[in-house]
Amino acid sequence: MSKPAERKGHVQTVLGLVNPSELGPTLMHEHVFIDLTPPPLRLNPPVEQEQDIDLCNCWGIAYGQKQFMRNYRLDETDVAIAELRDMKAAGGASLVDLTVGGLNPQPDRLVEVAQATGVRVVMGCGHYVNDYQNAANHTRSADDFAREMIEQITVGAWGTKVCAGIIGEIGCQAPWTDLEQRVMHGAITAMQDTGAALNVHPGRNADQPMEVVNFIRARGQPVDRVVISHIDRTIFDDDRLLQLADTGCVIEFDLFGWEQTAYPAADIDMPNDGARLRMVKLLVDRGYREQVLISHDICTRTRLGRYGGHGYQHIFANIVPRMLRRGFTQADVDTILVSTPRRLLTLI
Repeated sequence: MSKPAERKGHVQTVLGLVNPSELGPTLMHEHVFIDLTPPPLRLNPPVEQEQDIDLCNCWGIAYGQKQFMRNYRLDETDVAIAELRDMKAAGGASLVDLTVGGLNPQPDRLVEVAQATGVRVVMGCGHYVNDYQNAANHTRSADDFAREMIEQITVGAWGTKVCAGIIGEIGCQAPWTDLEQRVMHGAITAMQDTGAALNVHPGRNADQPMEVVNFIRARGQPVDRVVISHIDRTIFDDDRLLQLADTGCVIEFDLFGWEQTAYPAADIDMPNDGARLRMVKLLVDRGYREQVLISHDICTRTRLGRYGGHGYQHIFANIVPRMLRRGFTQADVDTILVSTPRRLLTLI
């Protein structure tokens, strides 16, 4: 356990404290190990044949045609090591794993992967959306959730001595449940106590990101260290996007690599990477460059290179060159992938 004074001004990785300057290009929203199996399928799993994901079935699985339980689980250490080595070879240096309560966080395996690859891994803490949470959480208070998250940052998380370095992703739905609001209230207290930034998983409603931001501001917490995730599956009009940016929060486009329109979790038309970059460019051109993050949010097997997907390397290998061809400057790229992650991950 490190004392608060020792943590301040440092980034807390799963291997310990590092100087913020050591982070380099950073993906701020990923999952290395996760179990995203939907709760109804956990209770009543479909009968499935034991088969591998391959070129014959990966499209149908990714598109949502087929229920394939293993697609929801990232649990192969050798695959994780290979994928992060690919990321590092493409120019990435650090990664934030936001696998929290309800998603089967595995701190010790993150340590193993970080040691094997040299990638700096920062771990999140807290709880995911209502239906994924342990039934016992429904009777817990906001203060109890706050104590838990503070301990996960200062002592160790999920029964280990591995400490988190960021709060979240804290799960919200639309409509927002009472349990989720209590967890969020606890997260705000934990921010104030530990100096850690907060990542929010908003509900799938275009007005919910602003609802969350207003909730946080009403409790006296500035939002310049609050990241609102998944904007690219939530907000589709420029007015709402710019209004959210006006609050000072950090806006995260974290589904890069998702090039298909279909989005099995909701009946929307998902933007492709070109559309994502247009939204990012709008924010940069309007003066919000320091409030933008990009990532992949890899949480299923079909998005890994091993199983026919793009992998953690995609942004560095493909998106950064495209950004430079689309009118972004190198300073824009460095702000989005280096400076802003460094600011957010530095404990204050």
